[in-house]
Formats: sequence, structure tokens, C-alpha cells
Amino acid sequence: MNAPLRRVGVVVMILFGLLFANLNWVQAYKADEYRTSDYNGRVQVAEYDRQRGNIEVAGRAIGTSRATDGELKFQRSYPNGEIYAHVLGFKPVNGVPTGIEKSEDEFLAGNSDQLFADRVRDLFTGNDTAGGNVLLTLSRRAQETAYRELTRNRVGVDKGAAIAIDPRTGAIQALVSMPSFDPNPLVSHRTDAAGKAYEALEKDKDGPLKNRALSEVLPPGSTFKVIDSAAALESGLTPNSNIPAGPSYTAPTSGTPIRNAHPSICPESQVTLIDALTESCNTGFAQLGVRLGADTIKEKARAFGFEDTELTVGRLNEGGLPVAPSRTGEIKNPDGSDDKGALAQSAIGQNNVRMTPLQGAMIAAAVANGGSQMRPYLVQQLLGPDRTTIHYTAAPRELRKPVSSQVAQSLQQMMRSVVENGTGTNAQISGYTVGGKTGTAQAGEVSDDHGWFIGFVMKDGQPISAVAVALESAGDGGSAEATRIAGQIMKAVIADRGGK
Repeated sequence: MNAPLRRVGVVVMILFGLLFANLNWVQAYKADEYRTSDYNGRVQVAEYDRQRGNIEVAGRAIGTSRATDGELKFQRSYPNGEIYAHVLGFKPVNGVPTGIEKSEDEFLAGNSDQLFADRVRDLFTGNDTAGGNVLLTLSRRAQETAYRELTRNRVGVDKGAAIAIDPRTGAIQALVSMPSFDPNPLVSHRTDAAGKAYEALEKDKDGPLKNRALSEVLPPGSTFKVIDSAAALESGLTPNSNIPAGPSYTAPTSGTPIRNAHPSICPESQVTLIDALTESCNTGFAQLGVRLGADTIKEKARAFGFEDTELTVGRLNEGGLPVAPSRTGEIKNPDGSDDKGALAQSAIGQNNVRMTPLQGAMIAAAVANGGSQMRPYLVQQLLGPDRTTIHYTAAPRELRKPVSSQVAQSLQQMMRSVVENGTGTNAQISGYTVGGKTGTAQAGEVSDDHGWFIGFVMKDGQPISAVAVALESAGDGGSAEATRIAGQIMKAVIADRGGK
């Protein structure tokens, strides 16, 4: 054989070798990735030969599948439409799922390794293996109340969020984002119609697909004063300690004065810490923030969960819905010293401070739970297709301990005063102890102020629920309405637990 032919033969052998190696790489190492890819339409359509499991709240299916006469044997359905949309997400025929439908996709579809024994058993019985069932932590009454009160708010707002947590466990009791959407058109077997429905929602300027309870970060306004108060108490102050106040305060190096919402609020030169929180004294907390320093404020915010980039809400041990990190922003000068003007603004929840409604609820929950902040979760239990086999049960665990039990008790006292004597009276519930903090946050020159409330309800010293409500661009009366809505949600949680 001459040299040119030998060279051609070597090249051909190398090419066949590379082809063989690539085939082995695909089959041995990449097969599972391609099989489970969101873009593998054949596999996705094949899933409809098996009935997808239910997603349930308090024994009622809020995500279910019904048999059809079409090529796709089962149709996904969401009986409650918009009420649970941002928790459930949706499972399109030939697209990417969202929400719990995404985080629990393999279990619901029946493909999870946890359901291997069920699939083997059905090989012998001849049954068609259905998907597993996901039981959520939500209170049905609280969820429906949150949706109703938020969407029918009395200040005409069309964007906002509400979330409630069990402070003792971290179980999410309600999660609503406004505006919401109906997920049913998005799971139509007519994929062209489903695609058009999704495109319309995606282009909507109000962002109905966005989960504002977990993903929207807004200036928290005076709700941030709870963090200031925690830092102050840890520095040695008590609720009855005096702090500087007055009708106006201009921080050193800042030409912008900070004033109170009304001339009647803490006009005196000094005010107690508890009265400052009760009245929501801007000048008092601005000066307190400057006194404590940027590092102290940022560290205490971080202790409550600010800057957490890894938190998700689903199962306790893995995955779930993504959560945007809350931030305190930069409050230092280029030389590393405190920017006292920015610090004064940050101490009253303005400047670059941004917070999710979930973070607000977690702050209130930690205070109510004696200083222990539990990891939030949505999935309570995973049941096999026959509903007799339990594959997962949530075991609540502490996420962090931002304050001591002594500081938590003082914060409870101060937040109770807000509801009993101050700006949070709309949250009062007869026969129960309610604490909270309102917030009005400037949203820029072209937008009305945001309205906030974070708070908790207790009975005989035991926490029942912690709630955060945010009404975007609500203007005058926004925080009062957020407070009223939070009170209604807490009442619904109490009623769902058999209380009155």
C-alpha cells in the first residue's frame, strides 16, 4: 500500500474512533441529560401516557389531571385558576414548567427514583403507574383570603404581594402575587394557543407571571426600623431608653433633611425607643442609624437574612421556587468611612435598601419565635400514587438566630405597641396578641409611595402566623390598607386552626 493510501486510512480510522467515542459519550454520560431536557418534546409528550400526580392543599387538589380522548391521554387542570397560580406555576405540553410543577416535576410525572418500587410493583400487577402526589403547607382559607383582599384592596392598587408563615416551623401558610394569571390556557393541548397565551402574559407590562412575594425587591420604608431596633437593643439600649428625635434631621455631609410624616410625630428633642417605633419617628431612627454605624446596621440586616443568595422555597432539603436576595446596598464612602447621609436614609428603609415580602415575613416570624428564624418551605409531604406510601415529610429546622430571646421579647413588646397604640391599629384581632410595623416607602418622583406591613399574631405566648403585605405605588393610605389586609390573613389562619 502506498503512502497516500496509508495516510487516508489512518485519517478514516481516527474519524471512526472519534465517532465511536462520541456515541459512547452521548449514550453513557449525556443520555440522562438529554432525556430530561426541557426541550425534548418526544419525552414530554410521552409523559402524557401516565397520569400526573396531584398537587394538594388541605385535602383538595389544586393541580390535577383528567383523562381525555385525544392523543395525549391526560389534560393538566388548575381548578382554582388565579388563586394559587404563583405557587403552582404550570406544566406546558411542550415547554418549560414553572413553580412547584417544576421543582417537583419528576415526582409528579412518576419518573423520580423515589417511585422506583411503585413502577416495579406495577410491572407485576399490570397497572399503569401514575405520578406521585405533592401536599403543600398552605392554609386554604388564608390563601383565598389573601387573594381576595389583595385583589379587592381599597386603594385601587394593581400590584402587590402577601405572604404568611408559621413562625414555629417556617411552613408557608399563604403566598399571593398580584396581578395573577390563569394557568389553564398555558397547559392547553393546542400548543399554538398555549404559546399565544404565554406570549401575551409575558408581554403584559404589569408582569403577571412574576412572583412578587419572592422575587420583587422594594424599598421597605419604616418596616426596616425593626432591624434598627434589634441592633439598638443589642448595643445596650432598652425599649424605654431615650434617643434623639425632633422635627428635622440633616446628617453630616448631607444637604437633605429628613422629616417625619406629620409634624405631630416626635417633635420633641428626645423620644423613647418604643415610642419611636410606635409613632414611626424618622428623625429618631435616622440619628440612631448614624450612631450605630453602617457595619452594625448591615450586619444585623444580614443576621435576619439580607444578602442570602441561596434561599429557595419548596422542600426543606432541596430545590424549590427561587427567592431574590434582599439588600442593604452600599452605605460607605470610597475611603471606607460611613456615608452618613446614605446611612440615615438607609436606617429608615430608603436609599438603596431593598426587601422581598418573604424577607419581611421572616423578620416578623423570627421576632415572634423568640429570635429563631425557621427555614421557609412549601412542600409538607410527598405521597406515592396509591397515597399509602410516604416518600417525604417536612422536618422543620432553624435557618438562623438573628437575635437572642431577650431581644426578641423586647421587640415583641415594641411591635405590640405599634398595633395597640400606633400606626398598626388596623391589624388588631380581639382575643389575640398582634405586633407589627407599618412602612411607607418612597418609590421615586414619578410613582406613589409603596405601602407595607409586617407583623405577627400570638395566643398565650405562642406564635400563630407572621405576615407581610406590600402594595406597590399605593400612595396615601397604602400602609394602613396593607395593615388591614394582613389582619384579615392572620384571622383566616386562626379560623383554619379552629380558633375564632
